[in-house]
Amino acid sequence: MLSRLNLRHLYYFWLIAREGSMSRASELLELAPQTLSSQLAALEASLGQPLFRREKRSLLLTEYGRWVFQYAEQIFALTQELESSLEQYNHQGPLKLSIGISASIHKLIAYQLIEPIYQLERPLQLRCHTGQVDDLFRGLKKQEYDLLLTDSLPLSFNQSGLTAHHLLDSPISLFATASLVEELKDDFPASLQGRPLLANSMTTPYFASLMDWFQQQQVHPRVVAEIDDSALIKVFGSQGRGIFAAPQAIADEVCRQYQVTSLATIDEVHDSLFALTRTRQPRHLAIRALLEKQ
Repeated sequence: MLSRLNLRHLYYFWLIAREGSMSRASELLELAPQTLSSQLAALEASLGQPLFRREKRSLLLTEYGRWVFQYAEQIFALTQELESSLEQYNHQGPLKLSIGISASIHKLIAYQLIEPIYQLERPLQLRCHTGQVDDLFRGLKKQEYDLLLTDSLPLSFNQSGLTAHHLLDSPISLFATASLVEELKDDFPASLQGRPLLANSMTTPYFASLMDWFQQQQVHPRVVAEIDDSALIKVFGSQGRGIFAAPQAIADEVCRQYQVTSLATIDEVHDSLFALTRTRQPRHLAIRALLEKQ
């Protein structure tokens, strides 16, 4: 098989499938679409089966194409990993690490997870980008990031070829200003009925679980704002705009930085965090340091 499998042609196929467009792939490769199309045809001929089917103006992977694409994903993830490792070992300059961070992750926890990389002897050149999980997920697959920190796994994760590493599991606590906590603490959780609640995001896994817990307690707080930035929601809470939730793991720091008070810890509701990587056992020194210290 290897004698008739052209890796350059496989790379072209992988890029076309990843981008979902022959024209977009040709732009990235700086090749004419006709040239790229002929290279794809050569690969299909060598494999003996079509990789795409054409519907109107769209290219859709065949079942065989999806099977080949899964292997191509792993091959080129390892290729990128090798290039990164060679750069690390051949040069004494700073390690480069690009991390995507879900906006719903509390930034205090994000820093705690990242902090072990600064214990390496090599200097580090770090780039962090926050955003929505689906966008970051696509970016990781396109090798825009080396690592993704997330509190949820996209629906397509099981077919992605990526690996999830469980990093942290913490019960959730509720916070508010001292005066509001004083009003609510004696009859908790019934005291939350109709009181203002700041939502991290209605789609954040632990917030959805928190709303289910309220339902079980037959308590209905009033969601007054939906804020998908974990730092901004604390600012709103510190100004008395409502109660907010955050992992118990950072309770002391939340109270200190934002001058709020912990109302209660809800052991039935947990926040789980994951690191997503393109390979099962990353060789990048900084990624290994992050994963091994959790």
